[in-house]
Amino acid sequence: MSKPLIVQSDKTMLLEVDNPEFEACQLVVAKFAELEKSPEYLHTYRISPLSLWNAASIKMSADEIVECLEKYSRYSVPKNVVNEIKEQIGRYGKVKLVKEENGDLCIISNEKGFLQEISNHRAVQPYIEKTENDKIYIKKEFRGHIKQALIKIGFPVEDLAGYDEGNKYGFNLRPTTKSGRKFGMRDYQRASVEVFHAGGGNEGGSGVVVLPCGAGKTIVGIGVMQIVGAETLILVTNTLSIRQWKNEILDKTDIPESDIGEYSGEVKEIKPITIATYNILTHRKKKGGDFTHFHLFSANNWGLIVYDEVHLLPAPVFRMTSELQAKRRLGLTATLVREDGLEEDVFSLIGPKKYDVPWKELESKSWIAEAKCKEIRVSMEDDLRMRYSIADDREKFRLASENPEKLKAIGMIMKKHSESHLLVIGQYINQLEEISKTFKIPLITGKTPLGERQELYDAFRSGRIKSLVVSKVANFSIDLPDANIAIQVSGTFGSRQEEAQRLGRILRPKGEDNTAVFYSLISRDTNEERFGQNRQLFLTEQGYEYEIYTLDQFRESLEEKVGA
Repeated sequence: MSKPLIVQSDKTMLLEVDNPEFEACQLVVAKFAELEKSPEYLHTYRISPLSLWNAASIKMSADEIVECLEKYSRYSVPKNVVNEIKEQIGRYGKVKLVKEENGDLCIISNEKGFLQEISNHRAVQPYIEKTENDKIYIKKEFRGHIKQALIKIGFPVEDLAGYDEGNKYGFNLRPTTKSGRKFGMRDYQRASVEVFHAGGGNEGGSGVVVLPCGAGKTIVGIGVMQIVGAETLILVTNTLSIRQWKNEILDKTDIPESDIGEYSGEVKEIKPITIATYNILTHRKKKGGDFTHFHLFSANNWGLIVYDEVHLLPAPVFRMTSELQAKRRLGLTATLVREDGLEEDVFSLIGPKKYDVPWKELESKSWIAEAKCKEIRVSMEDDLRMRYSIADDREKFRLASENPEKLKAIGMIMKKHSESHLLVIGQYINQLEEISKTFKIPLITGKTPLGERQELYDAFRSGRIKSLVVSKVANFSIDLPDANIAIQVSGTFGSRQEEAQRLGRILRPKGEDNTAVFYSLISRDTNEERFGQNRQLFLTEQGYEYEIYTLDQFRESLEEKVGA
């Protein structure tokens, strides 16, 4: 039997899908390489310095990686790839940032050549105080800046300079939630908390935990808050996320409501546990002016900062984070992929990946729903095709996204899943209004008042309404546990982050029938199809099969089932 993997000297790897060893190989390769393309038969992965440093940060050795490649590779592994793996894995942790007893910060390494190279590099010199006794002393206020500069020149720093403990704040987790359910952390949640904390030592205290939507990232955040035992600032994507974090904290801990502050466009409270939105932190009165609310970072002696959905962290918050390196920092995310390419900044400023559980592993244990992903490609009417052919690229994408033929597919899916809890998710408000009117389903957009939004979500949760049409507001941190069908009618230019969020809406465990279906509607032979292929990367990365139908094929599959 031939092996599934072909390793090439340019550090790309081709993985054959239709091979009995595909799944076993994919599971290991995903830990140290990035998925680049995922068509039907061959998936392309790339080994990069950052992917190897993240592997090293979760204690993967160069020998383990090379062993994996040799086990699954059809041909001999190129020597330059083996050397690159050993070189990059060896680099992680070779350069350390430590604090001396008098409080001075310095970079140390057993490799004198590394220190010489670093001290002579132009990008690093502005942050250096002095060099003596085989140590490079750093200006204290530039602890984050030096790490950013060093990773860009190929030196991932292990930061062992420790943390300010912050104001102490202890609390307990409840054995039974306020709503009366037994509560205890799942094994992988507890493990991620312990790996992050590392017994309170300097090796722990900063980094990212990667878990699927629906797997309880909020619970991990609460677990870290409890083990750290200090006043905490939690940063989230929107006001609804603030309410959800607050509800979870009140439900699962004995923290009194009076100790939880909200810092948003509506309310500005600073309490021992404060939850703020990224939007409010990046607010400024005029373009290029000062950020109005950045003082929040120093408003309290925080012992921990939690960055929810860290892959969406705005660039200005990175700038502030570079000055917060003495605080413990926890990033929570479903994917380390950033559309702006700032993964290195997450690594150097929040910290390396500390814990990662494959989605399919949690699915196999029923911690999240089993998901099926289907793409339905619809044709365009002749008139629309003509308009599409003469439009510019952006307009082409919009015309393809809003193709009225998608209504036929929605009708078929709704008929097939008439008893399910169904979400229609899209980008363009006109299109969503049309769907809402045609199928008589309530619509939630950014303009829907928060109170009305909350009422509709509650009605959906309780089963009083079975379907909702939602705009991009549903991408982030919305807890709709019973949703088991999602129809994506339009999206953001092939964003893998967005796919993670949208799939996450239907992944909460479902009880008896623990399955969910994620449909994407795409206009055939358009640029939307091309962007759709990019989004497939995310789903394939997580181990999901991706079925593709034309509208006629989908109709036939429904008729066959009815006939059967």
